Amino acid sequence: MAEIVTVARPYAEAAFRSALEANTLDATAQQLALVAAIGNDPRMRSALANPKVSAQQKKDLFQSGAGNRLDEHTRNLVSMLVDGHREALFASISEQFDALKRDHEKVLDVRITSAQPLDDSQKTTLVQALERKYGKKIEAQLDVDPELLGGARVQVGDEVIHASVRDALAQMAAALSR
Repeated sequence: MAEIVTVARPYAEAAFRSALEANTLDATAQQLALVAAIGNDPRMRSALANPKVSAQQKKDLFQSGAGNRLDEHTRNLVSMLVDGHREALFASISEQFDALKRDHEKVLDVRITSAQPLDDSQKTTLVQALERKYGKKIEAQLDVDPELLGGARVQVGDEVIHASVRDALAQMAAALSR
């Protein structure tokens, strides 16, 4: 839903700037993830959608769910969103905050899918090569897909690096069919 992402962006950016100034990026990221998890609870979603539940009751529900794990800035954000009937933005704000934090820390999430499990040496070599290529710290998520036949497929954001036998065969078949 592009609309939710668009509406959530200014909130995520404001939360990021505030956390950056206060040097609380990690803590704020954890608090926003907690708020998103509470907001995604089926019982909480039901309460948030119920017009008979007042804004103050919704805030109290969030506070009881979070306990003392939210700082003043995050409590104020929750309060502002609840008052504005924008509770649906919690998850998107958390995701966008994390993306801003990762970009600031120069960290890339990478998905590496290999035909066989990679040993520690292979993973280290591959991650180091990707760090050199992108100039950022790489956090790799490893998957195994035997249908690749051999090699690996690396996904960095929208970019996919095809280095598997299956992909090479597909490219050769396409070239031969022209």
